Amino acid sequence: MNGSTGGYDDRSTRQRLAAATQYAGDDVALESVVVQYENRPDRCTVVPRECSEAERVTTWLSADVGAFVDLEDAR
Repeated sequence: MNGSTGGYDDRSTRQRLAAATQYAGDDVALESVVVQYENRPDRCTVVPRECSEAERVTTWLSADVGAFVDLEDAR
């Protein structure tokens, strides 16, 4: 048992968070791709622009287009 109630290894989660925070102050150029569907919400996938093909497999975020807001509206 790893002590996590969510089924995730807490140690690896902490390691991923520590790795992510080292880039927190860096500006990262992102690109997005929107896939339009006929019978369900359109989906937007965001990836770092300078990401290798191998890294793209695990370095992305996808969500329904409606989940994204304009940056100026969020400020």
